[in-house]
Formats: sequence, structure tokens, C-alpha cells
Amino acid sequence: MRIIPAIDIIEGKCVRLSKGDYDTKKIYNENPLEVAKSFEAHGIEYLHLVDLDGAKSSQIVNYKVLEQIASKTNLKIDFGGGLKSDADLKIAFESGANQITGGSIAIKQPEVFKSWIQQYGADKIILGADAMNEKVAISGWLEESKEEVIPFIQSYQQEGIQNVICTDISKDGMLEGPSFELYQRILDSDLSNRAESRLKLIASGGISTFDELPKLAELGCEGTIIGKAIYEGRITLKQLENYIINK
Repeated sequence: MRIIPAIDIIEGKCVRLSKGDYDTKKIYNENPLEVAKSFEAHGIEYLHLVDLDGAKSSQIVNYKVLEQIASKTNLKIDFGGGLKSDADLKIAFESGANQITGGSIAIKQPEVFKSWIQQYGADKIILGADAMNEKVAISGWLEESKEEVIPFIQSYQQEGIQNVICTDISKDGMLEGPSFELYQRILDSDLSNRAESRLKLIASGGISTFDELPKLAELGCEGTIIGKAIYEGRITLKQLENYIINK
């Protein structure tokens, strides 16, 4: 299972929210590059970078942070937040994103999102299926749609999507443990019966202790995103380094 630390950006700074609420913002570092380099120094290869300003304003905002991290580390970055147009996507990839995550657009403008899958290939596009009460949440989690999360994922599997990040918003930033049951049901509902096109589910939200990581791996999660647990010292970078070496 891939270990994917998260850096969330507001006004160029590394922050974390609780349950996606912007009023709970806590700044952890004024220099996201410094944070990214510390991840890389511990053998981490992947980074989940979220432009929270972009998610709120519906257009890419913090692409300079992406550019800086991509040019000064070897981290493979998946980038999300506010990607709403072909121009946004072009900026993200030109700024060094290895993959992009689209959530709101997959609900609001499905034809645009499907065109990205066709144009860039399913390996470059991650579906963001962020859920509140198992309904997909959009616009930086400020709105709840009527889409149920599992049928939503299945509909995009039929369009070729394999990579899916699922955050249970009620768990996000709360350090109370992830949604094991929801992830199990998502994996059980995988439409593919071929190993090469299996759902690559990335768990996100609520990770609070190191012991939860082997459990997520056992469920069949392809990756897990860890945010506040790192910043609050609940999981150390040394623990993650050892996990990566020994897996």
C-alpha cells in the first residue's frame, strides 16, 4: 500500500482543516517545500497536494507551490482543488503534477471530466469521491450533492476510472480512525473482475495511528493519505520510512 502524505495549501501555507471547515484552519508550516522535502528525506515517494483556495474559488490558485515542490523534489504529486477547466488542467500538468484529482467537476460537468479521462488517460486522472453521509460532497466540501458515493464510483469505473480517493468528511482531521466499513463496501462493489483493471482505492480521512495502516492494506486499499496524524506527531516519519522499507 502506498503511503501518501498530504499538504493542504491556503495562501501558500501548509494547513489542515477539520471536517473540511475553513474556519478550523490551523497553519502547520509557512513553507510547504520544506515539508515536502522532509517527506522525501524519509523515503516517501508520493504527495497529495490540495489547493484549498482553488477548491473555494473554482479555479487553480496555488500552482506556484506545485511548481516549486515538483521542481525541487522527486515526489510524484497528485494535485487537486479547483480544477474546473481544460486550462486549469494544463497549468497543473505543466507545473509538475503527476496526476490530478477531480471531484466537483465529475458531478457538475461530467462531460468535461470524461473528456479528461479520454485525453490524458485513466492513469493520470483520479476520481475524488468525498462523502458526507455517503453522499458525494463538492466545492471544497461546502456542498452536498444527491449522488450516492458507491454508484458514483461505479459510474466512472464504466468510463475507465481506476484511481479513486475516498474521504469520509465526518472523519477528516478528527484523528478518530478511518472509515474501514465504507472502504470495505466500496472494494466489495468493484465492477471489475480483471486484476489489471481493479479499483485502486486510496483511503483518506481520520487516519490517527500507525496500526491503522496494515488494516487498510489488508482491506485492499492501494494507498492511504495521511495528513493531521503526521503534523500532530501521532504517526512519525520514521515509522512511515520503516513501513515503506519493510513492506
